[in-house]
Amino acid sequence: MASSLTKETPGAAGDKAFFGHPRGLAILFMTEMWERFSYYGMRALLVMYLVSGGADAATGSQGGGLAMTAATATAIYSVYVAMVYLMAMPGGWFGDRVWGARKTVQIASFVIVAGHLSLALPGQVMFFVGLCLIAFGSGLLKANISTMVGHLYTDPKDPRRDGGFTIFYMGINLGAVVAPIAIGWIGEAVNWHLGFGLAAVGMAIGAITFMLGTRGFSERDNRVANPLSPAEKKAVITKTLVCAAVIAAFYLLVGFTDVFTLTKNWVLVPIILAGLLIPIGVLVKIKRDKDLSGEEQTKMTAFIYFFAAAAVFWMIFDQGASTLSLFGDSKTERNIFGWDMPNTFFQALNPGFIMLLAPVAAAIWLALAKRNREPSTIVKFSIALVVAGASFFVFLIPMNLATDGTKVTMWWLVLIFLMHTVAELCLSPVGLSLTTKMAPAKYASQMMGVFFLAVTAGDSVTGMLSVAGVDLNSPGVVVFEAAAAVVAGILIWMSRNKVRALMGEVR
Repeated sequence: MASSLTKETPGAAGDKAFFGHPRGLAILFMTEMWERFSYYGMRALLVMYLVSGGADAATGSQGGGLAMTAATATAIYSVYVAMVYLMAMPGGWFGDRVWGARKTVQIASFVIVAGHLSLALPGQVMFFVGLCLIAFGSGLLKANISTMVGHLYTDPKDPRRDGGFTIFYMGINLGAVVAPIAIGWIGEAVNWHLGFGLAAVGMAIGAITFMLGTRGFSERDNRVANPLSPAEKKAVITKTLVCAAVIAAFYLLVGFTDVFTLTKNWVLVPIILAGLLIPIGVLVKIKRDKDLSGEEQTKMTAFIYFFAAAAVFWMIFDQGASTLSLFGDSKTERNIFGWDMPNTFFQALNPGFIMLLAPVAAAIWLALAKRNREPSTIVKFSIALVVAGASFFVFLIPMNLATDGTKVTMWWLVLIFLMHTVAELCLSPVGLSLTTKMAPAKYASQMMGVFFLAVTAGDSVTGMLSVAGVDLNSPGVVVFEAAAAVVAGILIWMSRNKVRALMGEVR
């Protein structure tokens, strides 16, 4: 068995292979698995912890939370997820220009550990400190660890590349499927902060795994692709300090004057606006970069289509831990043969389905490719949007049934999460692989961060709706979001030939 896992693999980083792939993939798989374990475990608790108050809270969960309204909790959740992916952009920048991908991932992993430890301590101040640390650390880690996977394959046309990202993606979901069951159950049924503490333990294991498993990575991971000059370094430090001072002054002012308060949600508005405007600004900046060749500029134009499609998709998908979680907690019957299933267990459905269906999807794409009938990436994206939109049309059925205190069967949510999974498999792993192939050399790590900004844009939209007082659990809003996704999917499909031409040799 050992020999089959370590055979020679030409054209890849490292001289031995892991299931036909570079051996470094195993370490990156494990690191990302534990990082996702900590992230998804904490995320499964987040909204429920925010709305939980006393022991008789409407959610029915144990007390000890921050007793916020559902709208405030949804807004904070949306902003938090948006910031995690927004930070992927400076994370990629650090990898390209300051530390290199490998060092950036190592530092990020310990920052995330510190964030989860902060959440494990009681009090609102430590809670928000923890969220900030996790958002910053996750941003540093996400863009660079995905880039490291791409570096394992020295030939951009290596046919194993998409398969390697699919295996990596399964590592993400292995951690994500266990997390809501372990962390979610302890946090929801025993103690919130104990659950957050377990997330810290998981991330610590991931950090140590990465630190000890350095063999097999590409030498490119140690290099700073475009290091800062002394003048640039001084300018960056100056701008960072000025921005930090302005932000601190703003929040101190509004805090002392009580103009904005967390209860009113307006304290989140500047962050949400940043989440909407920064992705647009970044894309414009890269498109206008005169250092890019004509071919790179053309590919960036194609990339914008994929970016817009992904933003609409994540707007719906990420409501699984907010809108769907709140609905599941108060309006579903979760009794299974006399056992009341914790609400957080719903968050294990999507990664669980990923684990079951990812090999099936990979086999289908491979079989179609051999027959020269595999759908193009743009068609896969359009399928993802249509299926995601259809899932919210399905959501209307249990919403209309759950009136006057009536609880509906939990299987409606199971179906919705299954549809989300099918859509995700058509978009996310394909998008990760596509980004590494289309990224201009100047923005190698940063482009992965740019792709993650689509999540920021999508979640910023739901955050803004929540801040504005829109009830995301109302049928009208759900219909609007569903229709928007389906229409976007159709428009993307209609543009497939134009986008394919812009992509050049990339498929």
